Amino acid sequence: MAVIDTSPLSEAGRSGPTTVHLSGDIDVFSSPELHGQLLSALEHCTSLLIVDLSEVTFCDAGGLRVLVGIQQRAQAQGILLALTAPRPNMSRLLHITGLDRSLPVVG
Repeated sequence: MAVIDTSPLSEAGRSGPTTVHLSGDIDVFSSPELHGQLLSALEHCTSLLIVDLSEVTFCDAGGLRVLVGIQQRAQAQGILLALTAPRPNMSRLLHITGLDRSLPVVG
C-alpha cells in the first residue's frame, strides 16, 4: 500500500512548488487514494507539482494511469508535473512504456 504525504516545498504556501512524497506499492488497491491525493495537491498548487518516487517499490498499470491522468489535468491548468528520483525499476517502467518522454523525470 502506498503512503502518500503532501506538503508544500516552500513556506510561501500556494505560490511555491508543491511536492507529493510516495512510498510503497502503487497498485490497484492504492491507486484510488493516490488519485484523490494528487487531485487535492493540484488544487493547492499554482505552478509546479513534484511527485517524489524515491520510495516507490512497485507500480502497476493503474498507478501509471493515475500519473498520466494527473499530468493531463495539470497541463490543462497550466501546472507542470515532474516526477523525481524514481528507483531503477520505476525508471525502467517509465522508459518501457514511453512515459519518460511525456512525463518530465528528474534524477
